Amino acid sequence: MIAAPEIPPEFAYPQDTDTRFSSDTDFSEDPDGRSGTTAKGKGGKKGKKAAGEKGKGGKGAGRINGHHQENGMENMMLFEVVKVGRSAMQSVVDEWIESYKHDRDVALLDLINFFIQCSGCKGVVSGEMFRNMQNSEIIRRMTEEFDEDSGDYPLTIAGPQWKKFKTSFCEFISVLVRQCQYSIIYDEYMMDTVISLLTGLSDSQVRAFRHTSTLAAMKLMTALVNVALNLSINMDNTQRQYEAERNKIVAKRANDRLELLLQKRKELQENQDEIENMMNAIFKGVFVHRYRDSIAEIRAICIEEIGVWMKLYSDAFLNDSYLKYVGWTMHDKQGEVRLKCLTALQGLYHNRELNARLELFTSRFKDRIVSMTLDKEYDVAVQAIKLLTLVLNSTDEVLTPEDCESVYHLVYSAHRPVAVAAGEFLYKKLFSQREPEEEGAPKRRGRQSPNANLIKTTVFFFLESELHEHAAYLVDSLWECGAELLKDWECMISLLLDDPMPGEEALTDRQETALIEIMLCTVRQAAECHPPVGRGTGKRVMTAKEKKTQLDDRTRITELFAVALPPLLAKYAIDGEKVTNLLQLPQYFDLEIYTTGRLEKHLEALLRQIKEIVEKHTDTEVLESCSKTYHALCNEEFTIFNRVDIARSQLLDELVDKFSRLLEDFLQEGEDADEDDAYQVLSTLKRITAFHNAHDLSGWDLFTSNFKLLNTGIENGDMPEQIVIHSLQCTHYVILWQLAKLSEGSSRKDDMVNLRKQMRAFCMMCQRYLTNVNTAVKEQAFTILCDLLLIFSHQMVSGGREHLEPLVYSPEDSLQSELLSFILNHVFIDQDDDTNSTDGQQDDEAVKIEALHKRRNLLAAYCKLVIYCVVEMRTGADIFKQYMRYYNDYGDIIKETMSKTRQIDKIQCAKTLILSLQQLFNEMLSELGHGFDRSSSSFCGIKELARRFSLTFGLDQVKTRDAIAMLHKDGIEFAFKEPSPQGEGGPPLNLAFLDILSEFSSKLMRQDKRTVHMYLERFMTFQMALQREDCWLPLISYRNSLQAGGDDDTMSVMSGYSSRGSSVRSKKVKPPAATAGTSAAKRKLPEEESSSGDVWQQSIQTPVMLPSPHLTSTAMRDPKRGRDDSYMGVYALPHEQQAPPHPHPHQQHHPQTPQHHQTPMDYNSQVTWMLTQRQQEEARQQQERAMNYVKLRTNLQHAISRRGTGLMEEDEEPIVEDVMMSSEGRMDDLNEGMDFDTMDIDLPPSKNRRERSELKPDYFDPASIMDESVLGVSMF
Repeated sequence: MIAAPEIPPEFAYPQDTDTRFSSDTDFSEDPDGRSGTTAKGKGGKKGKKAAGEKGKGGKGAGRINGHHQENGMENMMLFEVVKVGRSAMQSVVDEWIESYKHDRDVALLDLINFFIQCSGCKGVVSGEMFRNMQNSEIIRRMTEEFDEDSGDYPLTIAGPQWKKFKTSFCEFISVLVRQCQYSIIYDEYMMDTVISLLTGLSDSQVRAFRHTSTLAAMKLMTALVNVALNLSINMDNTQRQYEAERNKIVAKRANDRLELLLQKRKELQENQDEIENMMNAIFKGVFVHRYRDSIAEIRAICIEEIGVWMKLYSDAFLNDSYLKYVGWTMHDKQGEVRLKCLTALQGLYHNRELNARLELFTSRFKDRIVSMTLDKEYDVAVQAIKLLTLVLNSTDEVLTPEDCESVYHLVYSAHRPVAVAAGEFLYKKLFSQREPEEEGAPKRRGRQSPNANLIKTTVFFFLESELHEHAAYLVDSLWECGAELLKDWECMISLLLDDPMPGEEALTDRQETALIEIMLCTVRQAAECHPPVGRGTGKRVMTAKEKKTQLDDRTRITELFAVALPPLLAKYAIDGEKVTNLLQLPQYFDLEIYTTGRLEKHLEALLRQIKEIVEKHTDTEVLESCSKTYHALCNEEFTIFNRVDIARSQLLDELVDKFSRLLEDFLQEGEDADEDDAYQVLSTLKRITAFHNAHDLSGWDLFTSNFKLLNTGIENGDMPEQIVIHSLQCTHYVILWQLAKLSEGSSRKDDMVNLRKQMRAFCMMCQRYLTNVNTAVKEQAFTILCDLLLIFSHQMVSGGREHLEPLVYSPEDSLQSELLSFILNHVFIDQDDDTNSTDGQQDDEAVKIEALHKRRNLLAAYCKLVIYCVVEMRTGADIFKQYMRYYNDYGDIIKETMSKTRQIDKIQCAKTLILSLQQLFNEMLSELGHGFDRSSSSFCGIKELARRFSLTFGLDQVKTRDAIAMLHKDGIEFAFKEPSPQGEGGPPLNLAFLDILSEFSSKLMRQDKRTVHMYLERFMTFQMALQREDCWLPLISYRNSLQAGGDDDTMSVMSGYSSRGSSVRSKKVKPPAATAGTSAAKRKLPEEESSSGDVWQQSIQTPVMLPSPHLTSTAMRDPKRGRDDSYMGVYALPHEQQAPPHPHPHQQHHPQTPQHHQTPMDYNSQVTWMLTQRQQEEARQQQERAMNYVKLRTNLQHAISRRGTGLMEEDEEPIVEDVMMSSEGRMDDLNEGMDFDTMDIDLPPSKNRRERSELKPDYFDPASIMDESVLGVSMF
């Protein structure tokens, strides 16, 4: 047996008598698989091989020596044929076999070059190399000739041309072995050479070699498994024939046939031994090392193929010695590899005959499989659930109730494939056991049908899961596997209407409610044919079969429920929750069947039941369900419209007449009205409001009565809360329905004038109710006001609706102020201030969540007014300043508002942001006083908010240039706006605001920093620039932030080179040359920079200010130095201590820079000062060089880390990857006990190859790809 990764061409396989595999006989041995003994023979050759070598004539040798390029062309032709994949692969293989029979060395050379070419290597193995060099030397030479210009190779190149290459490549290897299985693979030459080459390539540092050779070796192994399987079958057949012939009586026994069968069996046994030796060589030489390669794709290939081997040849491979590799790899860190493990196991568990051999594996790795149902990769989770379903089919005893429950809850997953797989598992576990039906007996229906108990089980499961709002998710999960059960609506109706059988337990009220909810969800799923909200990925196009099924289901739904719905409503008329669900069923009816099926009497019964429900109930949800049912039935396309319309009109006439009569009495009684009168008015108003939501009640003058009711409430102030709320809502519907009519274009001028008056009067009424003492009334008035202002804003005339321009309404300043005050007083409050629940902690939490949801809706309503410019954008400052304090509650809403306002007007949005910071700063001053501590929590909070605002501007400085510049302008003006409270010479009152403003300096472009600095100097005096006290630190830090990066051209160039150089793979690097155009561009830079200051109307620099070092030209600056030698620092010394600077030869002084007279110093003082300055300058330059080096190294490391962990994934990655041990000593330990030649490749130096220390961790350490939980654990 062979455990070496390399097999020399002259090697001869030993003929062992043991036909079993020798590799990895149990789980407890070394997982490296390198503990096996080696058998390597370099001595005498067998007769077949010797004869073959003698057959090599001079002609063949001359062809190899003289025409290796021609061989390369032949190989290229073979590679091109496989790449294109158009020709029949068998004919290609047959041609190669003919070539092999003619001259096997030439044919093998073509095959070797074929594998090299498939790896993407441009090198060619010549005949001389093939004859005189070992495989390790050949591979080293090919590695040196590997093209480093690109990291792509055929297996990874994108594009349609290469998509089929992998399939064609695998097919070529499979067909090659199949066509050679009767003779050539046993000649001890072709397979030895191919296996030796692939084993060596699979151990290469070059990813392309390793990936391609591993795929080839695994497919070669799969082809050999098929050959071994055929040999095993033939051996069994031969053995049976031999036994049958030997058992015959002596007279009839044919001794010649016995000898032939015996000889055939012996020959088959020899072939079997040789095939198994080949498979052992591939397994020990390739699989054992590559199944934990650093590349996930290579690991996935190994696991996928070992699953094929165990499935094809289970007698040899389906044992714990090979299953352990799949079990270990289930802990892989890459989802792709874990997925291959699960799919491999699915193929095994699908065959029930193999379950007995999988018992030990299942008991060991069952927990891991169960945990993978919660895998972060959804594809892995789906396959894990499917695998557990197969395990469940094989035996019910393996999975415990806890294991099953961990899968059950996944039916409510938002990811539909996971939920569907869990639904199949649930269906197999709970619903697969059906009551057997007797043959010839009539089919039982309704309550007696076999599905009755299964439907009850579904209800019980739904109630136990305690997710009563997710019945649609449960139905959708079970739909694909249990549609027949879920569509048994006749049984569901019977369970609800019929009396229970003798001895049968009736459904409880809670179970009936759950059954009605599930029944509604099944009807919706059948009628709409798409998943519930939150699960669908968009509407897909249904097939003709699906459309026919949908139509058939709708017909059946209508026929069943048109008859059953009236008695169901009659039975549960007083139960609001049941009635609400039942009333939704007519939305999915095919209304034509009422006429074609002669079901008019059932329609009359339905309308009577709906009318009775409206009269009995005052709950809003029930009334809205009745309104929607009338709306669904009142379809003018069907003949039943007139009948339903008459019933609806009669009901509305009664309600409006009753409301008018009750309201008149109620208003006349005034303060003397009792609670019964108020209840009657409220219940009638609720019904009218619910119907007005879906139906046009313009025929009844509801505006006058409701406006009168609201006006009375304002005057008296004692109107019941609910009456005011529903009256506001009903009036709102009146205005919207009138607007809908006018939008159609067929309106009169009087109607538009009337609507304009009503709308404005109603807005004033809502504004008056904003000051109501009742919070619920104020919230209702605020919500309606926001909706009306948005609807009747300037946006309504767009889309061809210019005739509605007279209706446009813009809120006055007083209204805007009241709306903003409402938001500040009712939304931005502490959570505890808005709840009064004392019903327990759980109820208290529910109340808090509901209150927060309500406040979020209020804030969103106002933010829409800001976004659509209904109110001034600057009012958003009061919203934006709450971003940090209420980030958890409203952060997403405020952030989206900032984003939308920036899209509308960048500059105005920036002014709003800086205004919000100014407001917070003023509030802090009023609270802490002008002598506050800048380390206080209030000031740090404002600064952190400014940092968050800065991050929202993104990375594109060009797009936000004007906005950021305007933001700095407003900030500077605010900082110097108020004089110093300490008198002349002290810092301005708001000077600390510059410290906050410095958070936005990084968003300024370099040329804009100079312009901002010049604008800042307009507000400064000469004395301000000389101040160094703590109170002046905000000004100092802000000036530093404006000058940082503005003068550091060298750092920018170096950063640019570091970022670009990390992605360069070519060996030829063009040296950077400064052209005249570049210099000209740099010379033009100050002119372009100065143009950015036009917004500010910048003036000449203040004469008393020292000249800014940024005014010097950088066109001729030495790129190796961080800044010019003449740079004197941001803050200059006083003139009496300042030495004259040495001018740079290329430095041009600004013509308008004033020249200050220097006070003369004595000679000793000058020398001392100059020496001190020189030392400080040298120390500063040394520190800058160190900082530049650190930044450069950091940029390089970031550039490397951004490329990801996988080598050869992008063009800039080095080709060579260290997959060997990190030390020679460990390599020696690895090879201990093996006498084969270990491949040792000394790669030539390359500028694009990283050091070993910078590569990944040891790839032979399972911890690099597996979790620690699987390491060091004995399998059994």
